[in-house]
Amino acid sequence: MAFSQRMEVRQGQGLVMTPQLQQAIKLLQLSNIELQAFVEQELERNPALERIEDGPGDDLDPAADPQAEAGGSDGEAELSISADGSDPHAEASLDARSDDIDPDGDMPATAVGSAVDWSGVGEGRGGYDGLEGIEETVAGEISLHDHLEAQAAVAFANPVDRMISGWLIDHVDDGGYLRADLGEAAELLGASIEDVERVAARMRGFDPTGVCARSVEECLSAQLIERDRYDPAMQKLIENLNLLARRDLRSLCEICEVDGADLADMIGEIRALTPKPGAAFGSRETGAIVPDVFVREGPGGTWEVELNADTLPRVLVNNVYIERVARTARSDADKAFISEAQADASWLVRSLDQRARTILKVAREIVRQQDGFLTYGVAHLRPLILRDVSAVIEMHESTVSRVTSNKYISTPRGVFELKYFFTASISASDGGEAHSAEAVRHRIKSLIDDEPDSDPLSDDRIVEILRETGVDIARRTVAKYREAMRIPSSVQRRRSLGRVG
Repeated sequence: MAFSQRMEVRQGQGLVMTPQLQQAIKLLQLSNIELQAFVEQELERNPALERIEDGPGDDLDPAADPQAEAGGSDGEAELSISADGSDPHAEASLDARSDDIDPDGDMPATAVGSAVDWSGVGEGRGGYDGLEGIEETVAGEISLHDHLEAQAAVAFANPVDRMISGWLIDHVDDGGYLRADLGEAAELLGASIEDVERVAARMRGFDPTGVCARSVEECLSAQLIERDRYDPAMQKLIENLNLLARRDLRSLCEICEVDGADLADMIGEIRALTPKPGAAFGSRETGAIVPDVFVREGPGGTWEVELNADTLPRVLVNNVYIERVARTARSDADKAFISEAQADASWLVRSLDQRARTILKVAREIVRQQDGFLTYGVAHLRPLILRDVSAVIEMHESTVSRVTSNKYISTPRGVFELKYFFTASISASDGGEAHSAEAVRHRIKSLIDDEPDSDPLSDDRIVEILRETGVDIARRTVAKYREAMRIPSSVQRRRSLGRVG
């Protein structure tokens, strides 16, 4: 077989992502903290950008540039939108500058300079091919908070338990102790105290042993139980640690009903335990979560949704400075740099404007869909998927996914990540409204809790009962939910009560 070289011309279709499109997509998934960092980098790199709160310099005359002055006044505008309507002023201020930018479509390579209130994203460090540099791939120290969140993602299958566990994890200190009142958590989240206590008890089984305990006694007891050393004598010793602290060994011997040698061994075992299980992990940088969106109850039972202006950096394109520098530029390289800086700054300003507008749209639709949660509590979460939101706001599902990542919303029931409001759904057997997966799990658990001891419900029987009430569910789904809730099968439940010989 002979090899030869030849030239061919082929025609084909392909998607080419311009640098501007890549940047707009990247902006959507940035958290407000990352956004602030990028703004600082871009302000240092691009002379065409200026921070609004810095004010004009001695050699600048903002009055000479009415466009820049208009942008400065816009920088103070607030976005406030109701769950059943929008603020015309806010929408107009955004639409006037952002309608030609679509994160899901093609974007122009350049943009006209303008002055608006949100802006400032610089290019992060990375390799020449757009990938992360080697210095950004070093594994960081895992914090206790991250370690617990990773375990909660596996331990809790339903969104209600995940919300409760997330709230509790936020109240675990660096030593590993849960510093929260469970009654307060139940009231705030609109959940039952039983559900909160169940989730907290499950979390106490997380690694490291003893984490999420509410007291030293509870922490040490968990570790002793794991070592199979929590006998009645040891239990009495743990319940009287105050006597051990005072070195009242005589009283401890009487209470524990052991002699001095046995008490010395028991004290040695306690000294081998870890009173602060969270100390083995890196301490978390405890910066309070700053929400990107605020939700407040409005008149007539509506919900007012507005962006947190403090998380939106205020920068503008300084056209006055650019024009003055352009008049003094001599070489082609200088002129090209000035033109590129102005185009990049204008594009970034408009991209950030579109980012804010998109976050507001997504948050407003989530609030509309999850009105029941805001009004009645976590048990009333509706089934919601990305497609439900993207179809209403007419954006791609990937855009909604990026917007809900690392974005937080402050509600009367607490601060939650936007992605927590998305839950799976189960179709209705009568063609009606779909049922939330969490609601179905709750019904399965209720059926099993109320089953007669003489006749435990099989998975097939549970399917029949649910279908009679309008829930179209498969047997394997019932089994999956039951196993996720750590509920044994009907045969195992019957045997555990000694009903099978």
